Amino acid sequence: MTRYEYKVIPAPTKGEKARGVRSASERFALALSGVMNTMGRDGWEYVRAESLPAEERSGWTRRATVVQHILVFRRSMGDDTVRVGSSTVPVQDNPARPPVANAEGVSKPIGPAARGA
Repeated sequence: MTRYEYKVIPAPTKGEKARGVRSASERFALALSGVMNTMGRDGWEYVRAESLPAEERSGWTRRATVVQHILVFRRSMGDDTVRVGSSTVPVQDNPARPPVANAEGVSKPIGPAARGA
């Protein structure tokens, strides 16, 4: 099993001007391909584009929900297995503390109990 690290960046909002690129869609495609090629050179693999709601300030006291467009990339952190002799053994971060999911569904290791006062 391979572990991945993820990077999320804002999608371009404007096209790039270049010689021979005239229409708005061609300029936007040029900007997007520039981002994709830059990330690819650094070892990031494109996963998907998302449009997600985000709350932002609007004036002094108001808040407004806007849609943010993001690009998701990933790259391999290596294999989760280690060779021990002639067999392959999965790596565990801390086998004594199994992960437990919290309310958001994120796994956290179990720690020692807090002492009551």
